[in-house]
Formats: sequence, C-alpha cells, structure tokens
Amino acid sequence: MELFGFSLPSIYLALLVISGILILFSIFFSDILHTDIGILNPTVLLSFLTILSACGYLLERYSGLNSIVIIVVSALAAFIAALSFHFFVLIPLSSAEESLVYNEESLKGRVGKVITTIPMDGYGEIIIESTSGNISKTAASFYNEAIENGIEIIVIEVKDSIAYVVPYEG
Repeated sequence: MELFGFSLPSIYLALLVISGILILFSIFFSDILHTDIGILNPTVLLSFLTILSACGYLLERYSGLNSIVIIVVSALAAFIAALSFHFFVLIPLSSAEESLVYNEESLKGRVGKVITTIPMDGYGEIIIESTSGNISKTAASFYNEAIENGIEIIVIEVKDSIAYVVPYEG
C-alpha cells in the first residue's frame, strides 16, 4: 500500500528515524526546554511515536497483515507501552527524592550502630540507617572510651568528617 506516493514501510521508517532524532534532541536539551503537561509529556509522545513506527515498520515488512490492521495493532501496542512508561517510570521518577546527599550537621542526634569497634584513642566505623539508604561514617568516642562492635550509638557531633559518638541507652 502507498500513501502520498511513498510505501508504508518507508513512511514508518522515516517516522522512526525522525522520532529517534527528536528523542536525542530532547535528551540533550530537556533541561532548557522543560515542558510537562501531564500525559502529554514530550517523552511520552515521543515514546508513542517511536513504538508506533517501529511496530508498523516491522509488521509491514515481515507480516502479511492488512495495512489497516497493522496501524491499529501498532497504535494499540504504542498506546499501552506509552501509558506503562508514563505510570510506571515517569511518575515514580518525578516523585523520587532529588538528592540523597546529607550534610554533617544533619547527623547530630542520629542513632546508629558500631560496625567496626571503636578503640580508646582510635577510630572505628558506624552505620546510620535512614529511609534513603545507609550512611557509613568513620567514628571516634566522644568520651575517649572503647565502644564494642554491635553497640547502638548516638552521634554527638561531627568534625572533619569524623562522627564523635557515645553509647545509646534508649
């Protein structure tokens, strides 16, 4: 079948190449040209066009189906894939924490556990669990006493990237 003097596989292939170029363009310039209009997000629209053209090209080229059936099947597959991409990838990413960075001031008062024994006049290692992951930190005893492995501690202060801790009796 032909449309505007071109065969359908060549139209699908051209649409695939154009949508691929637009995807690369959107990757490189998405911060500058950021537009988000819900489900009409450019990322979702480009994924729809890419899947539609890829399915259409492959089905036109390698199947004996009618062209109308091919465009309906391709559009349905692209619609399902784009919606899945939107709801299962883009929405969770948009609500994800932007940064897992912490500052040393935020560690004061946090409860953790000794994972490497802190000797008197020496350093050990502690781990502080949080919702964004575990923070491992070099530690020394605030009162210059030995703290055994597995003991719960509380961070009193942090100086020069070293947490000064005391055993936690909570």
